[in-house]
Amino acid sequence: MSALPAEPAPGRYWDELVRFWEESNWPEGSKVEIIDGIIVVTPPPAAPHNRIAEKVQRRLYSVLPENWGIYQTLGVAHPSYGRLYIPDLVVIPDAVLAQMEGGDPVPLTAAELTVEITSPSNASYDRLNKAAAYAQAGVPLYLLIDRFAPAGPTVTLYGEPEDNVYQELQKVKFGEEVHLPEPFDLTIDTGVFPFGA
Repeated sequence: MSALPAEPAPGRYWDELVRFWEESNWPEGSKVEIIDGIIVVTPPPAAPHNRIAEKVQRRLYSVLPENWGIYQTLGVAHPSYGRLYIPDLVVIPDAVLAQMEGGDPVPLTAAELTVEITSPSNASYDRLNKAAAYAQAGVPLYLLIDRFAPAGPTVTLYGEPEDNVYQELQKVKFGEEVHLPEPFDLTIDTGVFPFGA
């Protein structure tokens, strides 16, 4: 996995971009993220996408410590690179959220795991931009559920970020099992994932 180069966004520009992101009237249900200094709006995900998120979230709750949470609509930011994401799922310790004020995005560096499920409109961002960004932020694990991979639906677990690049820890086709290492120590059967669009 190679990281995409990204220049840090100037502080003043970042503040104006976040203010615009917060104050604009975006289409209801859409996901609005800041990817490398650009606001990207994607339509609401389809039912199969949401079913996969629910299946993964249900499995994660069975192994998470009481003081960690799983969030579906939480903004996580990496301001020095001009990034504000809303992962499909993100695991963050409760203590981090307790320190946040108002609607401020949570630091991406606080995430223990991010999960992205591709849609036709965002697959390349999830595969490249977000993989690079999560590695640069030092997120320990990134689970990419790629329903639209060219060779067929796959699940890839990235981890061990070093020098802003992830190692590919495991890659399976839909129908096989993927194992998340400690602190999760969780096996997910991808055979329960819907294959439809």
